[in-house]
Amino acid sequence: MTFFESYDPAFDRFILGNAPVKRLASGFDWVEGPVWFGDADCLLFSDIPNNRILRWHAETGISTYRSPSNFANGHTRDRQGRLISCEHGLRRVTRTELNGSLTVIADSYQGKPLNSPNDVVVKSDGSIWFSDPHYGIMSDYEGFRATQELPCNVYRVDPATGQITAVLTDFNCPNGLAFSPDETRLYVADTGRMYQGDPTHIRMFEVGAAGGLSGGAVFHSINPGVADGFRLDRQGNIWSSAKDGVHCITPEGQLIGKILVPERVSNLCFGGRAKTVMFITATTSLYSIHLNCQGVQTP
Repeated sequence: MTFFESYDPAFDRFILGNAPVKRLASGFDWVEGPVWFGDADCLLFSDIPNNRILRWHAETGISTYRSPSNFANGHTRDRQGRLISCEHGLRRVTRTELNGSLTVIADSYQGKPLNSPNDVVVKSDGSIWFSDPHYGIMSDYEGFRATQELPCNVYRVDPATGQITAVLTDFNCPNGLAFSPDETRLYVADTGRMYQGDPTHIRMFEVGAAGGLSGGAVFHSINPGVADGFRLDRQGNIWSSAKDGVHCITPEGQLIGKILVPERVSNLCFGGRAKTVMFITATTSLYSIHLNCQGVQTP
């Protein structure tokens, strides 16, 4: 079975010849938001339509972490190791404290409810950045149908004051987002408004010393499919979801290779003992593969 397509010798160094793409679990409806917990040696991910967050452990397999999950989608961890989650159902971003309680980080902007927070990252200064497309309120499949009251923006939450600022306001529907390893770049996917046929691509912004953003040109367009979610390795390569698997894109925007997956990929993250295992959420299943590179994963 072929697990890879290589378009440049630079991609070949990431591949371990005896490391296959493995299906770890299946039978879900639409899985998303994988995040690795190294201290617990487990992966958390969302099964959005079934309103639950699941846990995968190498020895015990799949178990339920939280149900109901308020139709949680994307997740990350902050610098204290706490889970940060985007919830479609209650249209908010939350933090799971170390004692298990929930703290609401953001649920409105300028007095109006958010749409359906989708993906989230935490910068080293503690600021929380999240995308807010309308996918979770356009039907009752991944949340609850509701009237959209805000544009589809990217927001930043100040770590000291909790103030929410719309930092990117010119997207059709922002989706996946991630910082470069040195945090001088912010990559944001635009996956387009539902049913509208908008252009889809990844845009790249320069991050200033004070956190301001500039630029925003199209960095790369995924084909086939869209850049729903993505993560970076320590060399700055972007590993993005696509219809046919995971695409590896250089910091210059060049596609150099693919990991082929038999289902449409939604998102991915790095984990494992050395952060060299890529965990892939793809439609109904969870996959993994060992690579010869390390992901940027915090903490």
